[in-house]
Amino acid sequence: MKLTAFTDYSLRVLIYLATEPDRRATIAEISAAFDIKANHLTKVVHHLGKCGWVVTVRGKGGGLTLARPADQIGVGRVVRDAEGVDQPAECFSDEQNHCAIVRSCRLKGVLAEAVDAFYAVLDRYTLADITRNREMLAQVLHFHPVRAA
Repeated sequence: MKLTAFTDYSLRVLIYLATEPDRRATIAEISAAFDIKANHLTKVVHHLGKCGWVVTVRGKGGGLTLARPADQIGVGRVVRDAEGVDQPAECFSDEQNHCAIVRSCRLKGVLAEAVDAFYAVLDRYTLADITRNREMLAQVLHFHPVRAA
């Protein structure tokens, strides 16, 4: 299963915030650290805020922080929120399914089992688990200066 760029960026934002959870970060900082366009991250951050993963503060001195401790942010849940409905193949869609063998094909069951296994692994981990090396991550991510707009 391949994650979308949106999901990848969502996880990167959360990892960035987890490196220094007591500090407010800006989209510009995160954009510079990962060399991702700020307008892409703005959409990601908006989504993360709507889902309750981050808290955003507008205006001077604003920025974003984790909405809850990293050990309460499940990687599988974040990926589900970002990816939306899992449809690894056309046959998973009632509206878009035009496959001629859908009634006799067993692939759908195999793919559904694979998706379940994928999420079962992700569900075993929290943001805290994947950022246990916070000091190393902070050195790498905060090395890049924020570019002037």
